Amino acid sequence: MNSEVENLVLAQLRAIRATVDKIDAELGDLRQRVSSIEHHLVNLQRDVANIHQRLDRHGERLERIERRLELSDAPT
Repeated sequence: MNSEVENLVLAQLRAIRATVDKIDAELGDLRQRVSSIEHHLVNLQRDVANIHQRLDRHGERLERIERRLELSDAPT
């Protein structure tokens, strides 16, 4: 290959490398954002589980109160 063709190939390879580096940086940012979203989802799931647990306890307490006041049809 003559030097003109080699220079053209090198210039194209450098342009490709710059594009790949840019894509890699953007991908790193996206990975970080997805990781952050995953952490938020885990926290939301934990909060929902806590809410369910509290609702279950309140339901049990309400049933106990209804039994004591003889407001429910459940046997004592």
